[in-house]
Amino acid sequence: MAQEAFFEAIRQGDLETISSLGEKNPDLYRSRDGRGSTPLILAAYYNKEAVVDHLLKTGVPVDEKDGAGNSALMGCCFKGYEGIARKLIKAGADVNTINSLGSSCLIYAVTFNQTEVAKLLLNHGADIHIRDARGHSALDHAKMQGFNHFLPMLTPTP
Repeated sequence: MAQEAFFEAIRQGDLETISSLGEKNPDLYRSRDGRGSTPLILAAYYNKEAVVDHLLKTGVPVDEKDGAGNSALMGCCFKGYEGIARKLIKAGADVNTINSLGSSCLIYAVTFNQTEVAKLLLNHGADIHIRDARGHSALDHAKMQGFNHFLPMLTPTP
C-alpha cells in the first residue's frame, strides 16, 4: 500500500508525500514497481527534476536498471530530458551502459533525435562504437533515420 502511494507520488511529482513516506519507510527508496523500475528511473522517465534531486540526495543508486535493462539515464536520453540527464551524469551515471537489446544511451538519443542530449553524452565520454543487438551503432541509427545532423559528431576520426 505504501509502496503504491510512493510510486504514484513520484509519477505526480508530489515531493511532500515522497519525503513523508520515505521518512517513515526508508526502504521505499530502494524498492521497485511492478515493471522493475526504481524510484529514480520513474522520476527521470516522468521528467520530475525536483524528485530526481531529492532521490539523489538520499543516495539512491544511479545506475540500477528496470526489467528491460534501462537505467534512469537511458530514459531521459530517448525522452530528451537534458537537465535530468546532466544531473544523473554529474551523480556518476554510466553514459555507456547498455540495455537488454544492446542499446546505449547514445543510440537512444540519436534514434529519437535528441541532439542536445547526444552532445551532452559525447562530451562525457559516450562511446560511438557501441553496437546494439542488431549490430547497429548510433551512426547507423542516424543514417537509417535520416538524421544527417548527427553524422559529423558520430563519424570516427582517423
